Amino acid sequence: MLVRLVYASRAVDDASQEQLRNILLQSKANNPESGITGVLCSSGPIFLQCLEGGRMQVNALYNRIAADPRHSDVVILSYEEISERDFASWSMGRVNLEQVNASLLLRYSETATLDPYGLSGKTSMALLHELMARASIMGQASLSPSVAR
Repeated sequence: MLVRLVYASRAVDDASQEQLRNILLQSKANNPESGITGVLCSSGPIFLQCLEGGRMQVNALYNRIAADPRHSDVVILSYEEISERDFASWSMGRVNLEQVNASLLLRYSETATLDPYGLSGKTSMALLHELMARASIMGQASLSPSVAR
């Protein structure tokens, strides 16, 4: 049974680019073994992440994330059974929303800054789909910035 979980969290300390790179490298190493795919969006200390995979694997990973002392305000925005993955190409893709055109964020939220706590799960997924369509999601092997146009 495949599931998709979308959650928001806040870093206790601002995550540096090096810390984000390490998270992505760790995800690249661990997620394929667990059958987990997804995407991570970050803007300053705010994270929006989508995890896809088997129910037990996604739940276990989310529980580890929620218990991680580097995160606070961890909130599930959406959890659903799915028939297919939307982010199957990425063991963990990444979007740095500070590199994305502000008008894209305004399309889905009240301001041009990421506030996943003010978004529904459906709206969060729409934003992630648009980022994917605009090639704003960097694949697992690429860690250089990508800018949406």
